Amino acid sequence: MELETKLHEIKKPIMVLGTSSGAGKSLTVTAICRILKNSGEEPIPFKGQNMSNNAWVDWEGGEMAYSQALQAFACGINPSAEMNPILLKPQGNSTSELIHLGKSIGITTAKNYYKDWFIPGWEVIKKSLNFIYRKSPNCRLIIEGAGSPVEMNLIHRDLTNLRVANYLNANCILVTDIERGGVFAQIIGTLELMKPEEKKLIKGIIINRFRGDLSLFEDGKKWIESKTQIPVIGIIPWLNDTFPPEDSLDLLEKKSSFSNPEIKVGIIKLPSISNFSDFDPLENEKSILIEWIRESQNLRKYDFIILPGSKQTIKDQIYLENSGLSQDIREYSNSNGNIVGICGGLQMLGTTLEDPYSKEGSKIYSEQKIKGIGLLPLKTTFLEKKLTRQINSESLWPCQAKINGFEIHNGQTKLDKTQNSLDVKPLFKDLDLGWYKEDNKGGSIAGTYIHGIFENDSWRDEYLNLIRKSKNLPLLNKKSISYKDKRESIINNLANEFDKHLNLKSFLS
Repeated sequence: MELETKLHEIKKPIMVLGTSSGAGKSLTVTAICRILKNSGEEPIPFKGQNMSNNAWVDWEGGEMAYSQALQAFACGINPSAEMNPILLKPQGNSTSELIHLGKSIGITTAKNYYKDWFIPGWEVIKKSLNFIYRKSPNCRLIIEGAGSPVEMNLIHRDLTNLRVANYLNANCILVTDIERGGVFAQIIGTLELMKPEEKKLIKGIIINRFRGDLSLFEDGKKWIESKTQIPVIGIIPWLNDTFPPEDSLDLLEKKSSFSNPEIKVGIIKLPSISNFSDFDPLENEKSILIEWIRESQNLRKYDFIILPGSKQTIKDQIYLENSGLSQDIREYSNSNGNIVGICGGLQMLGTTLEDPYSKEGSKIYSEQKIKGIGLLPLKTTFLEKKLTRQINSESLWPCQAKINGFEIHNGQTKLDKTQNSLDVKPLFKDLDLGWYKEDNKGGSIAGTYIHGIFENDSWRDEYLNLIRKSKNLPLLNKKSISYKDKRESIINNLANEFDKHLNLKSFLS
């Protein structure tokens, strides 16, 4: 039976809308998911459409936004692509890869997206909602909106805000960021631009990121409630969150708070960087300082550098060559530096990249075959079909350990037998997942297709211990808290802070 005929039977969904992008919707949903889980409910996150290159792969091989995967972890359940049925992965020049229910279905321009994909998009959203409720009829959906719900030039074709709210008759919360200023205008302006039937869906307002004494906003709270006739259900203080931002530009604002780091890591800030949540486990290591490298420089100040994933590997490799960073990386390696490449970063460390099907933007750059950085004898060919899967393997270096993670890539990488490859060894028992080589002076180069490699505690600790040993630092304690336990602690702390300042009782009818 279709969901439309059963809406009176389901638990009232909660939807979090924002007065703008970056208002705090993702973290608010994450917190509510954990609060409700802890109260004995069965929350499930949902975001009809997301735009992000920070992706996750579910256990069926489906791609979804990492933020919805994180929200699923907060619910204590496995992420599923139905929780984010439409994912747009920007790749420059106003084009995006379009993912429906976890599978890539093509490339679209911004201009043609709503003309070609609005109706199919709404159908896939409804299909996902039906799937979720058939599988979990007693769940409560916690839905995240996108950007602002009242972008007037887009509202008639907005798939993921008020259309979803109206369809499910959800209880909506409007979140606004007081840190940005203009909070009263943000709230009043957003509500005034809604139709009366839409405005009726807004049952509560959250003031997010308030600095200082919360009691100082009491008069502001009363004014908002008097003006809107909507209760302010929470004033959330400024929280030092450590979750990955949706927009990779925000990475430039992430600054380490550690004043005396033992290890300094440089991450190349590629123009088309993807899957930057790969580095969260390093962000949570108190001994590590992370810096983002955006221009040519001497890299010797770093104990190791990382080449991250890329949505357009060929475009980013051309950028590295033109900026001088490729040469910087080669010189760093020649000086016994330590390098880790992940996915696109692995591909760029090789000798050649070939794109016969123009999957990586090579048509735009009139290139079908280019040279890589050349530090590993690897040849990559980008194929028509993307590989997306969860990984369970075992590492061979720097230690033998169980490895979990996931793959997302078009490229197929092989050892180049025409070059000296005798000193290059497989990184895992699954031979096509990565390679490494060490020099006789302590430097190393490792590349892997596994996203989430640093989430594997034994592997991360052993790699960091190689670095620490070269610096005569004490080795890491093997009894240290695992990253996934730290993530759980972060989610719990987030939920606890929200729970102190948020009244959800009226939303749980």
